[in-house]
Amino acid sequence: MSSQAQETNQPADFDQRLKQMQSMFEQHERELEARFEKKIAAQDEVIHALQQRLAVLPTNSIVATTAVTTTNRSDIPDLIKDLSDKVDSVVEAQKKTLPGEFNPALGFVGETVSSYRSQGSDKTGSDRPGGFDFWARSLEINATASVDPFAKAWVVANASADATTGESTFGIEEAAFQTTSLPGNLTLTGGRFFGEFGRLAYIHDHELPFVNRPLALDSYIGGESRSDGAQLNWLVPVEHYISLTAGVGNQFGGDGSPNNPGNYRPIGGLNFWGRASTSFDLTENWSAEAGVSGLWNPKTEDRGGVLVQPNGSTLTEKERRLAGVDFKLSYVPLRNNQFRSFTWGTEVLFSNDRFLFDPDGSLDPALSSPSLSGDEFKNSVNSLGLYSYVNYKWSRQWSAGFLFDYLQNAQNHDDETFAYSPFVTYALSHWNQLRLQYTHTDRSAISGLKPDDALYLQWTWIIGAHSHGWSQR
Repeated sequence: MSSQAQETNQPADFDQRLKQMQSMFEQHERELEARFEKKIAAQDEVIHALQQRLAVLPTNSIVATTAVTTTNRSDIPDLIKDLSDKVDSVVEAQKKTLPGEFNPALGFVGETVSSYRSQGSDKTGSDRPGGFDFWARSLEINATASVDPFAKAWVVANASADATTGESTFGIEEAAFQTTSLPGNLTLTGGRFFGEFGRLAYIHDHELPFVNRPLALDSYIGGESRSDGAQLNWLVPVEHYISLTAGVGNQFGGDGSPNNPGNYRPIGGLNFWGRASTSFDLTENWSAEAGVSGLWNPKTEDRGGVLVQPNGSTLTEKERRLAGVDFKLSYVPLRNNQFRSFTWGTEVLFSNDRFLFDPDGSLDPALSSPSLSGDEFKNSVNSLGLYSYVNYKWSRQWSAGFLFDYLQNAQNHDDETFAYSPFVTYALSHWNQLRLQYTHTDRSAISGLKPDDALYLQWTWIIGAHSHGWSQR
């Protein structure tokens, strides 16, 4: 009976929601009609006034006399022509109702990184060569627009030059929609998008406050937190700001960390993530933000492929678990905030991945089963990564900061990496900026990689509309 009652209520709920949506749409139409009629009425008044002046000017002796005393009589035809042109322009404007209403906002971002590294890629593990290098790291086209009164959508296509050929191939980095009028302070995002995890994982490379993405984000997430799926956000209806987000998708991370579910994807083959965040106004000029995030992929065959270790052994990932805590302290004065600001941001990530371990790399693939157990199988690896940075702005154009990176390898927590990066940024304008950064990297001997020094010069510029331009991160 309960099941039958639920099925009976479903059509009624659907009809009620449909009526609510229809009512909202009709109200929106009425508002647009009223606004348009008001605009036409105002333009009609202007036309009527101009026509009266035009009709009276040549014949009215008083106006003619006054005009002659202030201007030459030969100027009257020019004045008549000017008034006639104004009337024609107003009439023409009436024909153009809401120009560009259905055109999306378009923008383009170009980012070039020039660098010098003291070690070759075989010594650093980088996908870019050592020595001198010029890299068109990000060529991005973006478009955004409203779909209807209830949703908006955006598309971001991005290309990066290949290290050897220099050729760039565009790929769709984001193609998503987002609701704008769900009840209960809910917002639903779907398609291909950057899932909300931590502080900087869902930020594009050119938006970062420094040149390179932190090591922990590159290693544990795979760069940007891209996913194909859906994400639901709830702004808790209380006086204090609290935001809760939950998402599910096929993959979580960049191209370097594909999720392989095998021939059949069970529900455990999906990625689940969530985030809770809040903020506090400490004083009029100081504020703090804090958040916690989690990611879980219960079942994957070999995310990123079979991982070969320096000693010849191999690891095949079977489960992915990641947790994070982030914090940001900001100083943005009420006065002169375009000239002075300070940001301190920190994020700590804890990785707990489960692997199938093959000590000599010769395990028969036919026997590779999660049900097997023994000394040759490592159940899980715990590793820690963090980054912390400060950024101080002392004028409209100049700012500088320092980034500290610490990383334990996700497959071997004894393999540690430290990096130290001072940087300075010069903003020629809001759409054009240069950044100079020096990075010293220390690596443990376990990795077989060498310490190195690098110098980077980043040039980023924006044309057109860009919804996620530079901001204080």
